[in-house]
Amino acid sequence: MAFYHRDFAGPALNNWTQQVMRGPSEWSVGERELMAAMVARFNSCPFCVGAHGAVAVHGLGSEVVDAALGDYKSAPISGTLRAALAFIEKMTRTPDALGTDDARAAIAAGVSRNQLLDAAAVATVFNIVTRYANALDFEIPGPDDFAKSAKTLLKRGYAS
Repeated sequence: MAFYHRDFAGPALNNWTQQVMRGPSEWSVGERELMAAMVARFNSCPFCVGAHGAVAVHGLGSEVVDAALGDYKSAPISGTLRAALAFIEKMTRTPDALGTDDARAAIAAGVSRNQLLDAAAVATVFNIVTRYANALDFEIPGPDDFAKSAKTLLKRGYAS
């Protein structure tokens, strides 16, 4: 059985995740789900890559999601999304090296201040969630199960 963080995290994390992933944002749900899947990729969390990649497909299409998960730098995504992914990659992989120059570079590439804050919030939440999933050694469902769970996650959201 697949578990999502609502199954193992408390209400505070669930509500935070709901706000970050489904609250008002200049990013679409699909773009935020792709960000979550990318953080999972950066953290080597196959469960979260599968779960959030499957949700992202509903907003962005499988070709775009697969290409971005393979190499977001050459994927057919907007330059703004690419810049946000570069920012959250550094935030995830080398957080001590992240600084104001990185924020300025993202903004210079067209990412608005609000978009940058929202992308950082997605990365923050999923840097926690991916570590939960890896530490608890979640069973990795097959593609059909991820696809079915994605529909549920889109309908119900993250809050308990």
